[in-house]
Amino acid sequence: IRFSNQENFNEYQPTSVNTAGTFRIDDGTEIVGAIKAKDYILILTDTAAYSMQYVGAPFTFSIRKVGSNCGLVGPHAVVFVNGVVYWMDDAGGFNAFNGTVQKIPCTVEDFVFTTNNPGDLGINYNAQRIVAAAHNSLFGEINWFYPSSSSSVIDRCVTYNYDEKVWYT
Repeated sequence: IRFSNQENFNEYQPTSVNTAGTFRIDDGTEIVGAIKAKDYILILTDTAAYSMQYVGAPFTFSIRKVGSNCGLVGPHAVVFVNGVVYWMDDAGGFNAFNGTVQKIPCTVEDFVFTTNNPGDLGINYNAQRIVAAAHNSLFGEINWFYPSSSSSVIDRCVTYNYDEKVWYT
C-alpha cells in the first residue's frame, strides 16, 4: 500500500522531509477492494482484512490486520452502513466489521454458495468479480447481486435485513 505526501499528492517517494510512505501487507495475493468507514479505511485482500487509520506524524498511517479467511469476493461486494462494514467473502460466507471481523450467520448460505450439482443456483466463481452490494436504507437491507453458476451476468440476489437479522433470496 502506497500513500502520497500530504503536501503533494503526486509525490509517492518517501523521504525524510515528506509524509509519503508504503506498507507491505502480509496476507493475500491481491487487494480486491477497500471502503472508507468511520475513521478508518477497511482494506480487503483475497484472504484477509486490514484497517488503515490516520495517526499523524511521524508515521502518518497505521495498518493492522483485523481478520483472516475473510477475503472479498469482488471489488464492489462491500458496503458501509451505520458504522458497520458488510461484505461477501470468497470462502462462502458473509462478514461484518465494527472493530472486529465477525461472520454473519446466514440461513441461505447453501443456496448462495453451493454449485456441486447441475441446476444449483449458487454463485459462479469464475465471474465473482462482478458481485455488487447495495444498501436499501428504507427497509434496513443489504443486497448482494451475483451471477448464478450457469450465468456470466448478474441474475440472482441475496438480501440481509440487518435490523431484523433475517436473510432471503
